[in-house]
Amino acid sequence: MNSLIRHKGWTWGFRTTILLYFVVLIVLPILGVYYNSFSLGLGSFVESIMDPIAWKSVLLTLKLAVISTLINVLLGTMIAWVLIRYKFPGKALLNSLVDLPFALPTAVGGLMILLLLGPGSLIGGLAESLGFEIVFHQPAIVIAMVFVTFPFVIRAVQPLLEELDASEEEAAYTMGAKPSRVFLQVILPSMSPGMIGGGMLAFSRALAEFGAVVLVAGNIPGRTLVSSVFIFGEVESDNPVGAAAVSIILLTLSFLILWLISLLQMRGRRS
Repeated sequence: MNSLIRHKGWTWGFRTTILLYFVVLIVLPILGVYYNSFSLGLGSFVESIMDPIAWKSVLLTLKLAVISTLINVLLGTMIAWVLIRYKFPGKALLNSLVDLPFALPTAVGGLMILLLLGPGSLIGGLAESLGFEIVFHQPAIVIAMVFVTFPFVIRAVQPLLEELDASEEEAAYTMGAKPSRVFLQVILPSMSPGMIGGGMLAFSRALAEFGAVVLVAGNIPGRTLVSSVFIFGEVESDNPVGAAAVSIILLTLSFLILWLISLLQMRGRRS
């Protein structure tokens, strides 16, 4: 069997199949988006980007994605720490629930947020009585982004904590270092690649979130209309050029983020 797989014909077939898969499902759709965005000329592209509703939706998406990423980095690191360093009843269940956002359709996640925090819910009603509205406002968008990107930082930090050599911590304690100093100088540098890489993936994913956001955002231009919902609206309005123009901004940002992640991983392997 091994000799059959190593045969040049089989090798060429496997490589060709993988390349075709990559080209048809990834490269061609991306090129199609870029082509459509410039199909009416550079002037039309600039006009689409300079549309106040369009660039406000992009800026709002960037702002809320940054907020959700910071929350995920903080909470994700803490959860990864607890799952690795502590033993408690229900730990296996909690560890399996971390991946739930990956398994659920994002629209279901949005519906869960709507039912939990909506005006008719206990929490939503209490928040309204205090003068604080969640659903159909920016806090709901942040919560939706945090939910769908929740596992990234946790799953990136966990293996780094598992591989951390306990002798380094013990040596630091033996030399009289305080717990805070051990964490900052020994543990945190080991976790930081996972925190940064997971945070970048969470940010990139939050930029493109649609299913959970569209149900809880309210979609008010300039206030709660994010890029993904704006793109959907442009397609529905028979304006594919405007949709493609905003899409390539998100695509370019995602490419840059993935490139930075690859660069960090290569540096980590060399060190």
